[in-house]
Amino acid sequence: MYLPQHFEESRVDVMHALIRAHPLATLVTLTTSGLVANHIPLLFAAGPTLNGSLQGHVARANPLWREFDKNLGVLAIFQGPDSYISPTWYATKKETGKVVPTWNYAVVHAHGTLRIVDEANWVRAQIEALTTQNEAALANPWSVADAPHDYTEKLIAAVVGIEIQITRLAGKWKVSQNQPRKNQASVIDALRNLGNDSSLAMAALVEAHTQASRQSE
Repeated sequence: MYLPQHFEESRVDVMHALIRAHPLATLVTLTTSGLVANHIPLLFAAGPTLNGSLQGHVARANPLWREFDKNLGVLAIFQGPDSYISPTWYATKKETGKVVPTWNYAVVHAHGTLRIVDEANWVRAQIEALTTQNEAALANPWSVADAPHDYTEKLIAAVVGIEIQITRLAGKWKVSQNQPRKNQASVIDALRNLGNDSSLAMAALVEAHTQASRQSE
């Protein structure tokens, strides 16, 4: 990933938070057929190392768990908030006209080693933990135990567990850090005025980084 220093996010806790908030990963592996990308929700798990690990499961019919190159690492990409940034939003447009469109986004790349866990109890625990995390905010959260045990046992037999020990994390927060303060402020206002979930999330990221840079001065 191209990562200019002013867009780099190196705080591990911040990257972990994005992974938890946006668990659907693009998991990239190398197989005999070439590069393969699978879209899999992964649960972050704290571990003995600072980076932690990622746990998930794939359909037994998915060739991923049989065909990935065990001698090479894998890459899980987590996409956070993103938004198109119009040049009309920049306060400096009226002053110089020297503005162009861009796209703001926050992403985390988790590099690591993949292992297969073909064990029913592990898979059930992983599914229960993933379900609990994603149901927590609902008024009437569903749990795996709500479904008939024999039904879930059949489904669990049809999947295989995967675990990625994270060896390296890379975060990129492209949130208008390269713009002057007046443009950052006008971008925040414009994003808030759009009022959709994505624009509001990006407005919060731009504002957070603006405040952090002020405090560090």
